[in-house]
Amino acid sequence: MIKKLIFFCGLLFVFSVNAQKDIFESNRFDELTEEHEVLSIVPFITQLDLERNISKEELKNLAQKEGYAVQDALETYFSRRKKRKKFDVDFQNVEETNALLSKNGITYESIDIRTVKELSEILGVDGIISGSLDLNVLLSKGVSTDFSLLDYFRGKTDYGRIGIKISDGSTGKLLWKYEKIITKKTGKNTDELIDKMMKAASRKFPYDKEKRRKNKN
Repeated sequence: MIKKLIFFCGLLFVFSVNAQKDIFESNRFDELTEEHEVLSIVPFITQLDLERNISKEELKNLAQKEGYAVQDALETYFSRRKKRKKFDVDFQNVEETNALLSKNGITYESIDIRTVKELSEILGVDGIISGSLDLNVLLSKGVSTDFSLLDYFRGKTDYGRIGIKISDGSTGKLLWKYEKIITKKTGKNTDELIDKMMKAASRKFPYDKEKRRKNKN
């Protein structure tokens, strides 16, 4: 029993260390975000590499759905934490975000060619939460979390990679970035993936009230 407990604690430590290694925070974060009040989450740019024959149009539509699924999952996570007063910023409702993007002629395909400054001005926010997603499965539809040695030797334990970043609206500067490999242990769907990875990074999330209070002291 003790050996199992030590092993489990060791895994948690390794996971925590690895999570921190994948996180970047600007040394100007406090300076650039001093007056931040509202952030907007935009749909994630997704690349799909699926093992089936489908048309380019269908692949594009599926990629778009995955990108919006991450946007929704992040809003759910932040809203839940915000209710517990964990953050010192607010997050724009994604329906309002997407409506404003559409109103200004910005489609899913053209989000990544717009600058952070442009997007922030259009959305009327202080910063942008964006990111990229590379997948070989449709994570939003749910995936198997069962692990076998056969999968390991076939190289099928990884589902892809996700990168989340926060940028300052007025300068366009990168403030924070978190990258993670998506595996069978990461979660069975998009909501679980975001919940688990953000919880792992919670002590490093820059808008966390407790973290910022410690930095000021």
